[in-house]
Amino acid sequence: MANKFLTAESVTAGHPDKLCDIIADSILDACLLRDPSSRVACEVLATKGLIIVAGEITCEKKIAIKRIVKSVLKEVGYNPRKFRIKVKVHRQSPDIASGVNRKDAEIGAGDQGIMHGYATDETDVMLSLPVVLANRITERLTEVFKSGEIKGIGPDGKSQVTVEYKNGKPVRIKTIIVSVQHSADKDTMELHREIIHTVIMDACGVYGFDTGTEILINPSGRFVLGGPEADTGLTGRKLMVDTYGGIVQHGGGAFSGKDCTKVDRSAAYYARYVAKNIVAAGLAKKCLVSVAYAIGRAKPVMVDIETYGTATVPVKKIKALCKKNFDFRPRAIIDELDLTEPVFADFCANCHFMHSDATWEDTDKADDLKED
Repeated sequence: MANKFLTAESVTAGHPDKLCDIIADSILDACLLRDPSSRVACEVLATKGLIIVAGEITCEKKIAIKRIVKSVLKEVGYNPRKFRIKVKVHRQSPDIASGVNRKDAEIGAGDQGIMHGYATDETDVMLSLPVVLANRITERLTEVFKSGEIKGIGPDGKSQVTVEYKNGKPVRIKTIIVSVQHSADKDTMELHREIIHTVIMDACGVYGFDTGTEILINPSGRFVLGGPEADTGLTGRKLMVDTYGGIVQHGGGAFSGKDCTKVDRSAAYYARYVAKNIVAAGLAKKCLVSVAYAIGRAKPVMVDIETYGTATVPVKKIKALCKKNFDFRPRAIIDELDLTEPVFADFCANCHFMHSDATWEDTDKADDLKED
């Protein structure tokens, strides 16, 4: 196999798009805390001096949406007083509700769509190395901003990592790009040194660099104006950051702001859960689980498995084990992964699949798959 390069990016919690995701999931969590059967499809737009919250929310309790928005802004690192907040929400469409809330206690899929879940034995979290490194960098950027370990930086930032592969294995880090908002009087050379030694070495140092590794810090030169003041943000616009960095295919559905009757979220989480258990069981080194639904129908119209030639048993056998051990109906997914718990804002700041305490990251069925 020829050498190839894989690249993934990540963004900090203060990036305008990710800020919108966190606000939407914080509203979802507030609804679930007060009414676990809430139906939420919340969209957020953030621009200079303005936050707009819109969508469909059906909840038995009143939710203080403006208060939630202000709390998130403050937590992420922005001044809530600099933003007007407009809210325009209404209840879920009765047509959608009739398909989802079936009388037989089953739940129909909240929409049609295709979802994918992926796992690889390449890293301990079963994600591709560029995804892991890019997310570790942005996690560290957020840490040093909030702690003040690096002075004069802001909440907005992003990273991008390119890794070289040989014969399907990562062999070296080719390029690291870090962009971080900073104050107008911040010395750029000092910032470069601080980012390399305090952020990049801490996040990526264990993997090592060579003389050919290219490190770019704020390659545009200056990054003083950041956040919604510089760039309008929207929910659901960082799909590759949320998932697998574009290294595998994506069905196109966003996660944040959606309760888990929306299979865009729940089925994507479950597909990741299934793929991770298959790899953890040693049935394949790489696994992509794909699933598709029709709105109002509980059973998926398609479930398929791809192992990229790395399966240790016939793929036909893996599919049979999948059918025996995993239930892709929305109600079963929600119950098995406890997806009515108000935990989503905690998991959406970076890749949704790098949090060991998320239920969809469990490998609790690996032993059953081995035994079968």
